[in-house]
Amino acid sequence: MSVIILLLGASLAVAAGFLAAFIWSVKNGQFEDDFSPAHRILFEDKKDNTNE
Repeated sequence: MSVIILLLGASLAVAAGFLAAFIWSVKNGQFEDDFSPAHRILFEDKKDNTNE
C-alpha cells in the first residue's frame, strides 16, 4: 500500500513540474507567434530544382 502512495506522490510531483514549465513558457512568450501559422499556408515553399 505504501508503494501506491509513493507512486501517487511522484506522479503529482512530475505533473506539477510540467505545469510549472508550461506556465513559465507562456509567461516568457513562447506561444506569442500569432501571425505566421495563419499565413504559412498562403506562401509556397521554394523547392530545389537541382535534383531534376
